[in-house]
Amino acid sequence: MPDDMLTRALEFMRPAFVQAAALCMRESAAGPEVLLVQTGRRRHWITPKGWPMKDKTLAEAAVEEAWEEAGVRGRLHPEPVGAFTYTKLKKCGLPVQCRPQVYRIDVEALEDDYPEARKRLRRWFSLPEAIEAVHNPGLKALLRGL
Repeated sequence: MPDDMLTRALEFMRPAFVQAAALCMRESAAGPEVLLVQTGRRRHWITPKGWPMKDKTLAEAAVEEAWEEAGVRGRLHPEPVGAFTYTKLKKCGLPVQCRPQVYRIDVEALEDDYPEARKRLRRWFSLPEAIEAVHNPGLKALLRGL
């Protein structure tokens, strides 16, 4: 088997990398709303997410990601509401499987000045709109289950 084929085969056999994701929600007169952010490269709508952080639980990392990517301050639900899997392309072009554990955050404040304010768009969606907006099938299923 050529080296590049072996590398690709091993990559797909590797377990998914764990990440933390924030399901940022609020109640409106029309029902629950979900705050989504756009990804950097492909501009897909997604929940704020990122890598585990030293000296933080995954739930605490989700809170930090919600702040950094969307300017969210809120109340964390410490148990995950689910997980989804996606493929991330590393800068070198190598695909890696990631599996974010998703933690709900009830949004209490939305700041305009936050670390990634100039890098990402954020937007509130009704739950049905959020289900339609996200591309990832696992995240769609998680949202449908709410």
